[in-house]
Amino acid sequence: MNNNADKGLQGNEKIEEAIAGLQKETTQEMLAHTLTVIRRCMKADGQFIIAVEPPKGDGQIRLEAIKTEDGRSWWAAFTSFEEELKGGGSVKSTFLTDIDRLFETALTTEGIEGVILNAWNRTIMLDKYLIKVILGKNI
Repeated sequence: MNNNADKGLQGNEKIEEAIAGLQKETTQEMLAHTLTVIRRCMKADGQFIIAVEPPKGDGQIRLEAIKTEDGRSWWAAFTSFEEELKGGGSVKSTFLTDIDRLFETALTTEGIEGVILNAWNRTIMLDKYLIKVILGKNI
């Protein structure tokens, strides 16, 4: 284990492994396993890395959104700095955020479909339904 890693990111490699397994075998069982791994990391006070956009005239900092080909907007979050850097592109301001806080905010934000985890490599798109499953909310 990398002792230099932020404490909140420790254990996130299990999420990356679960997503890799889901990419190899796209079944309901593997999806359920992946969601369970994300929930366990969340309950262990796990964190994700989020990129933020510079404030526009109103002084508000906004999470960076990714637009998919269908025109829908998703927040991007990463399990590790290695995953975040795979996107290349410009240097972004990043912060650590609690997984549960990010998910709760995504559920209540208009115009956001959910969270894309590791948008460049070990990717899973968590729409609001899957976020509710992870949070254990009644669906």
